[in-house]
Amino acid sequence: MTAPLTPPPPPHQDPSHGHGEASRPQQPLQQQPSLQEAPDGRSWQFWPEPSGGSGFAPAYGQDGPGMKTELREAAVVTVAVALGGVLLGLLWWWLAPSVPLIGDVVDGRWVVYVKDSEGEQAIGVDGTFTLLALAFGAVSALGAFLVRRRGGVPLVVALAVGGVLGSVLAWRLGVWLGPAQDVIAHAKGVGKGVTFSAPLKLGAKGVLLVWSVAALVVHLGLMGLFGPRDPDGVAPPV
Repeated sequence: MTAPLTPPPPPHQDPSHGHGEASRPQQPLQQQPSLQEAPDGRSWQFWPEPSGGSGFAPAYGQDGPGMKTELREAAVVTVAVALGGVLLGLLWWWLAPSVPLIGDVVDGRWVVYVKDSEGEQAIGVDGTFTLLALAFGAVSALGAFLVRRRGGVPLVVALAVGGVLGSVLAWRLGVWLGPAQDVIAHAKGVGKGVTFSAPLKLGAKGVLLVWSVAALVVHLGLMGLFGPRDPDGVAPPV
């Protein structure tokens, strides 16, 4: 008598398991992202795609170290730019033209006149401050760009705030170093009919913004010409 033949196991079935238990398809291993750094210093996550391509996504963290570093650098830039106002004030006091005044006694009262009523010395005082502020704005923007060859909102705010603080410091320092503010007392001190210099003052307070505007324009130009570029195929973070 012939023994019954054992039928072969059905396809995709492991003979070592019980009947009717189909083998499960093997799941591919989950690919983990790798952290990469872009040329501009920002961190990116590289996610391999199943199709063989690649995708990049910016790596964000809670209060990430990048933002903390930018804020620290912005604080340093603000202080450094503001302290530059000391040098601006000294140069303004030294280079600004003097406005000649003369004192006289009329009806027993001291009065002070501008000796040259058609002179342009008063305009020259504002013009000297403006030209110096333009130069300081360009230098501060160049220095910030050379130290940190990246942009960012904190750095822009630092240049703007530092420029205003430096201008105010330069203005007050120049006024303090210049001739006395009490022109009547000064006229009495030098005597009747003797020419003396008027105190330093800014006729147009808008020149206090020149430093900041010049710094922002120059920094924007430097970033456009020599700033870092995003690598091909990598989209900047939104």
